[in-house]
Amino acid sequence: MPAHGMTDEMISSLRDETRQIFYHGYDNYMQHAFPEDELRPLSCVPLTRDRSNPAHIEVNDVLGNYSLTLIDSLSTLAILASSPPPDTRGRNKPLDDFQDGIQLLVEYYGDGTGGLSGQGKRARGFDLDSKVQVFETVIRGVGGLLSAHLFAVGDLPIRGYEAKVQKKKGREGLFWRNGLVYDGQLLRLATDLAERLMPAFYTPTGLPYPRVNLRHGVHMYANSPYNKDAEEGQCKKDPSDKAEITETCSAGAGSLVLEFSTLSRLTGDPRFEAAAKQAFWAVWLRRSSIGLIGAGIDAETGQWVSPYTGIGAGIDSFFEYSLKTHILLSGLPYNVSDASVDSPDAFLKAWIDAHEGIKRHIYRGATHQHPHYIQVDVYTGALRAFWIDSLSAYYQGLLTLAGELDEAIETHLLYTALWTRYSAMPERWSTATGNIESGLRWWGGRPEFIESTWYLYRATNDPWYLHVGEMALRDIKRRCWVKCGWAGLQDVRTGELNDRMESFFLGETVKYLFLLFDPTHPLNTMDAPIVFTTEGHPLIIPKRLRASKATRNHVPVPAWQPAPGTCPVPPAPVPFSISATAARGDIFHAASLARLHHMPTIDTLDSQLVEFTADHPSISISDIQSPSNYTYYPWTLPLELIPHNAMSAKMAVRTTFDLSFPNLPNTNQNTMQRVNEGILVSSMSGLRLGMIRESDQIFVGADIEFDERYRIYAISNLALGRDEKVYMSRATIESFNPLDPFFTRTRDAQTLDFVIDAAPLPVITPSARALTDLLEDALSDSANLSDYDLMDSFEVDFDPEALESEPSYLASLLASLQHLLSPPSPSTTSLSPSLLPNHKRDPPRTQRTAIPGALPIGPGSAFLPDTSDPELTFSASNPLTWSSIYVHPGDLCDERLPLEIPKSYQIIVVSRGGCSFSTKLHNIPAFPPDSQSLQLVVVVSYPEHEPPQYAFADLEKNAARDGLDKGQEENKKSHTKKVTDEFSISASPSPSMPIISPTSSETPISKKSNKRKPTTSTASDDSSNALVQPLLDESQFTPSGLLRPNPIPLIMVRGGDETLELLKRAQGVGVRRRYYFRSQGVRIDNLIVL
Repeated sequence: MPAHGMTDEMISSLRDETRQIFYHGYDNYMQHAFPEDELRPLSCVPLTRDRSNPAHIEVNDVLGNYSLTLIDSLSTLAILASSPPPDTRGRNKPLDDFQDGIQLLVEYYGDGTGGLSGQGKRARGFDLDSKVQVFETVIRGVGGLLSAHLFAVGDLPIRGYEAKVQKKKGREGLFWRNGLVYDGQLLRLATDLAERLMPAFYTPTGLPYPRVNLRHGVHMYANSPYNKDAEEGQCKKDPSDKAEITETCSAGAGSLVLEFSTLSRLTGDPRFEAAAKQAFWAVWLRRSSIGLIGAGIDAETGQWVSPYTGIGAGIDSFFEYSLKTHILLSGLPYNVSDASVDSPDAFLKAWIDAHEGIKRHIYRGATHQHPHYIQVDVYTGALRAFWIDSLSAYYQGLLTLAGELDEAIETHLLYTALWTRYSAMPERWSTATGNIESGLRWWGGRPEFIESTWYLYRATNDPWYLHVGEMALRDIKRRCWVKCGWAGLQDVRTGELNDRMESFFLGETVKYLFLLFDPTHPLNTMDAPIVFTTEGHPLIIPKRLRASKATRNHVPVPAWQPAPGTCPVPPAPVPFSISATAARGDIFHAASLARLHHMPTIDTLDSQLVEFTADHPSISISDIQSPSNYTYYPWTLPLELIPHNAMSAKMAVRTTFDLSFPNLPNTNQNTMQRVNEGILVSSMSGLRLGMIRESDQIFVGADIEFDERYRIYAISNLALGRDEKVYMSRATIESFNPLDPFFTRTRDAQTLDFVIDAAPLPVITPSARALTDLLEDALSDSANLSDYDLMDSFEVDFDPEALESEPSYLASLLASLQHLLSPPSPSTTSLSPSLLPNHKRDPPRTQRTAIPGALPIGPGSAFLPDTSDPELTFSASNPLTWSSIYVHPGDLCDERLPLEIPKSYQIIVVSRGGCSFSTKLHNIPAFPPDSQSLQLVVVVSYPEHEPPQYAFADLEKNAARDGLDKGQEENKKSHTKKVTDEFSISASPSPSMPIISPTSSETPISKKSNKRKPTTSTASDDSSNALVQPLLDESQFTPSGLLRPNPIPLIMVRGGDETLELLKRAQGVGVRRRYYFRSQGVRIDNLIVL
């Protein structure tokens, strides 16, 4: 049989069925539940707030007593109105229902004005005594009202509907057939609702309180600033009341920007957008050092409540809103002076950084049966739980929107397999056990899986996703239909029903199904920055509010710019199959992880769950004729779409093993201590190292894969994050055989530590007398400071260009003048110690500094002298090996050294650049080898010599946290130098060890200056910033052209001018080798020997 995609007739039929699903729920809600919030479909009665039990937050957080299901359904009605069913009278039923729904809202809640028409049957606006969750009220209430308003006024498209403003009988607006004159009633109601939520944002952290009373505000929070004012504050709490929980979640606090930004742009009131953005950044700036955010966070303290994190519940929509805010606000004006948190690109950068952290720590690749996501520690990235939840199924849609199509396709397969297994998506499921986790076995009609399926179909046009959608539609009809609507599944295994039809079932789930089966819908074809909120409400900022192109051209370019991107090409079709997804070699891997092969086979054609009877009008024969959901593919997928004789790819296997050490007598049991970036192990006694063999990857368009390494993922019963290291001192491992094949100590042939003993620079404190003399000389004839012009009397070297363009440059200049003219601190003596009688000056204390260095490769490289490794702490009884040091003033490219220098100095220091490393050595004359003659050449590298790093540079994180100006950050990187060195990038950079370094600071210099900027080597240096290994591309020759009989050893260190200055005052230097361990010939990558 020839393969073909789903026919247009079939797609149209599924679209009609989806419309029927919506109306079966909507009509029953309007008949049995309106004007209450939700419907009980089993009981055929409304579901209202549980006023007898305020702690019943599953209901009370959402149901605010304002006809929630109607508000959530309006945008779905508007979407259905673009493809109405045929009608002999030419009536567009969904459009009429959309307009009638708006008329009912105005009737019950007023038109949002302050006059008589602002009073509705139920309330004036949303003046209701209902304590609701801020997040749910924003995404369902405010978002639903705004989206319906945009459809009503024509900013969002409805095919065949013309929003034409008219003036009749003294009224101006849109005159509808039902008699309503629409003039922005929904926008005013959205503003009223948002205003009632604003008190929640008044917190010390900028994170909103989780709940607010729509009438009384946040009186229940004792620490709210509103309750601190005795006169203007809100009513005091009853002392007998229990303390209100202040814990919110990252999604709840950070997922308000789309709705509130749209509201601010439509009304011209910036308060809503500013509050939502402040809350977003309040979450993001509290991310851990590895770029992860937690789920629960306290609104008053800003502390993470739980160390767990993932991509699902409590976190999900934060990532969604970071990318979608960039899309929604692109091209719109923003606060240029605060671009790092207000510009659309700032939100894009937050998404890129967030995705990088997720891919690094939460994503598990193909070696774990099939790619999926887990729960990890927010601080370390260590594994904490194996479950995935139904909410996390949104992530594949977000990845598709971001252009991460491959990751979206592969991880969506697991959710497809889970739906195939359970005929729904269980709330939480464990990849470890293959069973439902912690009894969370329900499916309440959540839309996330169907939402991602729609996104993927729009990106790929692969008929696979149409059949996945058909499977979901058939299962919903088979399992969830009841006489008065659609019930949720209380247990996806047994089919037990739940007496609640959530508002999002009509507002999201059915909406995404309809768009999936309506390829020509205006929202599927419109080229505009439309985004769907996390509640499925489409939003857009109208063109009339967007700046003209000429105006946008005057906006300065932010310091950070996203890399140019392109939409990914859909996967290439496989021969003899029109579904690239069905032909994937790893599709059985997802089925294996979901344990589909363990499920029984059902031979009967009859549904186990629903009997087809005359009183079940929503079910067709095709809905109950599903032979089984326990297949490797969606059971609705035609067999002809499966490649003939298809073969599954071999499942990747992880190599893991435990390395156990014997118990040693008289050893301390507390052998582990958590330190920065890992665990310090003080004893190997009884230790067990769990190791996994894997290859690390760098993602730069095309993935770069390194050689395989072992990584310690657990110490005894303590799980480690991907980037955590295990530190051991040399004394700890000295008792073990260094040649043990399972734990082999190996000298690092790529890196070492260059150790320097030097006195610190003297600190000169100006005395009071010196300042007085300075002022007298400067003021001379001036009578007072008010007539005095500092710039005329002091000679100040500054950069006019930087002064004009960089506010921080001016601030730095003024701070220097203020420091110069300020009196000495009262706590310090005004006289120099050297001027005091009988004062003996203590010699400056020598400091020992270790700087990472790189060893050369190539035919010209030579072995280092055989010296003992020095300790990292200074001791007069343990001096460093070499004490005579010559620092050459140039780069040793165009001149030859005098013979006396290599004969008299043990160390020669030169700057990198200007020529090859071999040329530098060539310009050193031949000399007789001796213990006092040249032992080592040290090349000092500058930042501009370093190759570009693959890791995404975080330019604004430090600027936001430390108060630095982003212009300064860029200025620090602006100085460049021509590089003519030959070098080789080490394919396996060595992880760094902690180093001891005196504190130093960078001094900004003028752009005019030719002097290099000082640099420093600190403990923050790590493998991502590892030096390249110098390439000595030819054997060493003397200046006369003879082969050098005693090749000169060479190393390269970083640090620039600061390292050169340190070496000029050095009393001694030495080298300290680094070591690492191998197991069975494979390097243990994250084990660091101190």
